[in-house]
Amino acid sequence: MKIRSVRAAAIRDFTAFKKPAAAPAWIVGSDGGNPLSRYREFVGKGSRYPDPWPDCVCIVTGENGTFGMGMTAHSGPVAPIVNECFGPMITGESAFATERLWNMMSRVASARFGLGGVAAYALSAVDLALWDLKGKVLGRPVYELVGGPAHDQIHCYATGFDIDWYLELGFEAIKLPTPHGAGESTAALEANEAVVAGVREKVGPAFDLMMDFWPVSDPAFAIELGHRLRPYDLRWLEDFLYPDDFLAYPEVRRRLPGQTLAAGERWYGDRPFAHAAAERWVDIFQPDVLWVGGVTASLKVAHIADAAGIEIAMHAGCNDPYGQHLCYALPGNRWGEYFVGTAPGESLADGYRNVPGMALPERGKLVPSDAPGFGIELTLGMIESAL
Repeated sequence: MKIRSVRAAAIRDFTAFKKPAAAPAWIVGSDGGNPLSRYREFVGKGSRYPDPWPDCVCIVTGENGTFGMGMTAHSGPVAPIVNECFGPMITGESAFATERLWNMMSRVASARFGLGGVAAYALSAVDLALWDLKGKVLGRPVYELVGGPAHDQIHCYATGFDIDWYLELGFEAIKLPTPHGAGESTAALEANEAVVAGVREKVGPAFDLMMDFWPVSDPAFAIELGHRLRPYDLRWLEDFLYPDDFLAYPEVRRRLPGQTLAAGERWYGDRPFAHAAAERWVDIFQPDVLWVGGVTASLKVAHIADAAGIEIAMHAGCNDPYGQHLCYALPGNRWGEYFVGTAPGESLADGYRNVPGMALPERGKLVPSDAPGFGIELTLGMIESAL
């Protein structure tokens, strides 16, 4: 079946997909997502640097009228790449030739403006829409198309600071964002350690705890903080450097011996993962299916990881139907991250990235929808109302 059209647009009104949260989640007002918290003058000012663009949706329609839906971030620069470059190039091609189409788009991007960053987001949106379309036409869930279930269910961990709420919900593990970046120096080291110590005391020694170093992004600070946290037996430390700081990865690896390290949510395409596997930079790869290049890129990363004996932990893997299908189908993916985007007591259905039809964690476990494609229960009319 041929591709009839490809269109991307900003999601202007996400309430067409779900109702807004009634109360702010833990991330609001936090420096956990502040890319400038390495500098003292920007500490505590994370709210000044929000993403300026809404999320992006991509619709690929086949010649029989069936459509597939993909999603990603940064619609401002991403939608034009899809509409003016990738879309016209693949229109008229076979909708089932996902590997060929990914190769075409990635080669054009690499040759003209680079595959990293916003080009990978655009590639992700198109690729996800193609896999959704393929699953709908064949009448099968995507997880069956990529190899079938590798697990009976996905074991989820919660990301956030509302520890008592996550325990009440039945999550089996928790990942803590790092609340203080390098800008506060020694005070930040002590404050971060105090947070981990308090949570470890609350959950006990056998409970899996991880920590996301996203606001750290400084080799020396990451190494010193890693040493301070050794007594608390963290399952892994992740995202501890700026993604392209390739010279620093082996140094952190060398100076934190015995500590499990994870990275990859902001690596794009398969090449950075191949390099990381060859040099043994980290123990766990964390591609984000909405950012790395879609299902096709994620499968390439999973094959690299499998050959190298590296674990997979998809970034925000249970926060959208796309990641859920991959977490379920990849043998090397042992955990499904659920970034809790709602406040304590609120329904998880109103959380981060949720769309109608996707499964939600129950007692810390999840099984994706077995409906065709990704099981997203949106009509074209509902999607259009959000654009």
